[in-house]
Amino acid sequence: MRVVIAEDQTLLREGLGRLFVDAGHEVVASLGDADGLLDAVAGRRPDLVVVDVRMPPTFTDEGARAAAELKREHPSLGVLVLSQHVETTYAVALVGLGGFGYLLKDRVLDVDEFLGAAERVARGGSALDPHVVAGRVDGDPVNRLTEREQEVLGLVAEGLTNAGIARRLFLSERTVETHVRHVLDKLDLPGGEDTHRRVLAVLAFLGRD
Repeated sequence: MRVVIAEDQTLLREGLGRLFVDAGHEVVASLGDADGLLDAVAGRRPDLVVVDVRMPPTFTDEGARAAAELKREHPSLGVLVLSQHVETTYAVALVGLGGFGYLLKDRVLDVDEFLGAAERVARGGSALDPHVVAGRVDGDPVNRLTEREQEVLGLVAEGLTNAGIARRLFLSERTVETHVRHVLDKLDLPGGEDTHRRVLAVLAFLGRD
């Protein structure tokens, strides 16, 4: 996996680079701001970009805006946004595109889970921080679901497959498939491929119209 990192904190940027290299991946560019990010991606063609939400010079939303532009210009590119605090606006705006992740920075401390999320995003999957997910469980229409179904949908929103959900909840994969089917039906999602319906379910979970 070829990775570009855009993070203004030098220690974190270097630490992220070391994590990817130690896991057998290649860091093709490492930047301290978002200014050169688009050019770096165009020139080096990475599989994944890891970008901080808040970057110089204003430390507001430079990274988030760069992430959105990257997804517009390179729809198949995996983009993993890191944030110090939960800011769901950015997650809601981008999660429906696929190949997108939004994690709090302290998630990096669980190296295996972080790398698993990064690799999933690079393959076109999704990864939402559990704290983002936990803050949305009361929103309509998700309140139609049972407690277990909400739990399953929360894990779908994190980007887990049915097999991954089964392992997390100590359930059989068939039981998880049943829960997921009930979730999709209760949310009145249109028919089509299961992958597409799962994305729609995540959007409903995040409260997007």
